[in-house]
Amino acid sequence: MEIYLKIAGIILIILGIVHVAFPKRFNWKDELEPLSLINKQMMVVHTFFIALTVFMMGVLSLFYSAELITTPFGRVISLGFAIFWFIRLVFQFFVYSKELWKGKTFETVMHIVFAVTWIYLTLIYFLAYRSF
Repeated sequence: MEIYLKIAGIILIILGIVHVAFPKRFNWKDELEPLSLINKQMMVVHTFFIALTVFMMGVLSLFYSAELITTPFGRVISLGFAIFWFIRLVFQFFVYSKELWKGKTFETVMHIVFAVTWIYLTLIYFLAYRSF
């Protein structure tokens, strides 16, 4: 189980770091231009804190995998992570519009890759919670 948590940790650290590229990848300079200053800054600030949270989940999973399995507090954290990633999985299918990916090769591949990633993370953290 520890190895799967370490893999999850690496995935999450990479995902946290990848957020740095979001402004350029999604053309935020032009796309956010019509927004008010508060909305622009909220996008940037919230993205930073999501990236930081995901990165820190990864650090915990990579370097404290044993504690996430063997201690009562670690198991509760694992359950919280499982719930977090399960809700993210639900959003993948029921909040994001199919128009964003349907009929577009790259976007469809990314949709599938992220869905599989959210499933993996949900299962691994739930299994860590259930470990004895």
